[in-house]
Amino acid sequence: MFAFLANPQRFMAFSKVAAPLIGATAFLLLASGLWLTFSAPDDYQQGATVRMMFIHVPAAWLALFSYVCLAVASFLSLVFRHALADAAAKACAPLGATFTALALITGALWGQPMWGTWWVWDARLTSMLVLLLLWLAYIALRSAIDDETKAGRAAAILALVGAINLPIIHYSVVWWNTLHEGSSSFMKNTGSSHYLAPLALMALGYTAAFGSLWLVRIRAELYRRRASLLALRAAEA
Repeated sequence: MFAFLANPQRFMAFSKVAAPLIGATAFLLLASGLWLTFSAPDDYQQGATVRMMFIHVPAAWLALFSYVCLAVASFLSLVFRHALADAAAKACAPLGATFTALALITGALWGQPMWGTWWVWDARLTSMLVLLLLWLAYIALRSAIDDETKAGRAAAILALVGAINLPIIHYSVVWWNTLHEGSSSFMKNTGSSHYLAPLALMALGYTAAFGSLWLVRIRAELYRRRASLLALRAAEA
């Protein structure tokens, strides 16, 4: 499958059909998830604030998943020097930064009534903030270097080095004292179908939305590079 999509022409043909289909699926999933979100009963401890979970948790998942996508694309670009992988990495960064920022913002909105504070420097929050800074550093590094090839290689190295933060985020609730619950405790406390159904739909909707937007952004990046190449050839003629 990867070998098939590694060809830019095949990718463009595939993404032209896949992007709108995945986008439509994302819309249906998110609409259903939001409907169930507002239909879910109040939690006996958190009250109506529990509904923030359906926005925050999928955003946090997508923040990590999108960075995995960035790291894989960066690895393929750095090792195999594939232009499509480099375009995919570049297109992924603003999306990942957005999901990470959304996770931090909604986490603060959820944490304030639950913990009595907007922010604490615990392991999970701090490592998520580092993730946002990594996204911003990646975007800034690519913008700071004029040479597209050098910018892609430098940013790919940064992305791969930054991937060490992913297990730190995941295991932060195990390795250090933190206000966050572990995944097993979280699933136990949200085991009601009233909460699991909208959470699953929102997570799938976020993932589909990311996939659709990523394909659209890769297509736009490929078009931009093609236009730049044509303009360069025209200037040299």
